[in-house]
Amino acid sequence: MASNSLLKRNAKRRLWQRNLPLILLALPGFIYLILFNYLPMFGVVIAFKDYSYIKGILGSDWAGFKHFEFFFTSNDAVVVIRNSILYQLWFHIIGTVCSIIVALLLYNINSRRALKVYQTTIIIPYFISWVLVAYIGFALFSNRFGILNSVITALGGTGVDWYAEPAYWPVILTLFFIWKGTGMSCIIYYATLMGIDSSLFEAAKIDGAGRLRCIWHVALPALIPIICINSILAIGSIMGGDFGLFYQVPRNSGALYPVTDIINTYVYRGLQAGNMSQTAAVGLFQSVVGCVLVFLTNTTIRKVSPENAMF
Repeated sequence: MASNSLLKRNAKRRLWQRNLPLILLALPGFIYLILFNYLPMFGVVIAFKDYSYIKGILGSDWAGFKHFEFFFTSNDAVVVIRNSILYQLWFHIIGTVCSIIVALLLYNINSRRALKVYQTTIIIPYFISWVLVAYIGFALFSNRFGILNSVITALGGTGVDWYAEPAYWPVILTLFFIWKGTGMSCIIYYATLMGIDSSLFEAAKIDGAGRLRCIWHVALPALIPIICINSILAIGSIMGGDFGLFYQVPRNSGALYPVTDIINTYVYRGLQAGNMSQTAAVGLFQSVVGCVLVFLTNTTIRKVSPENAMF
């Protein structure tokens, strides 16, 4: 018995020694996670209090679910929840499709020089700030000096007040989302394609499969695990949204709120107005729903295809 316990202790010691460099490498990130993600969690009590700057978080009076009731009975709740869910679902679908198509196109490029040029070109927009993207959009859609209105009027048409017409903005936001994000999001799919054994494609070609059939029967099945993981993460953030896209690009135009206002922009404006308790309630609702959806989505995938589940 003593020898068994000694062997176990030695095995644990060797395990720690072998993994010590990795543990030290992960330690700064772990400390950051604790300090900035877990320690501030006590702040969720603000959602259940009438927060006062003078009394502080712990000294403020309890309000129960009053702030949740205020949000869900307001007209804004339907708009921001609807926009958040529909945009995130649509962006995930169209983003996945575009990323896979771009990854397949890159995979079929034989010239290494051309591949580097294309990869660099499509990834550059990802590193452009949303503030700069908003100015690019303003240069295109400005009522008086915008490029689009200049072209329209030059052709004899009437200029459009783009920042006062909500009907156009679901398409505009989608185009900006694809242009800015596809280059980066396709990398993970491209990396997965590069890991496929080339003999599988050669065997498919010997069996008479063309390029499209090789994609359908070899490439796409290899991408399914990555698609499942990305879907779980996307469903978990379905109540969120890219703040820069929905706040900066429409220039916070009140006329566009029916189609551009999401929970993140709603919370930001609430913080600007000093409504700490109400915005905390909305943020807590957003986080709880996202957490529940992650578990539900993962459970569904685990039942259908256990090998593709995240946990």
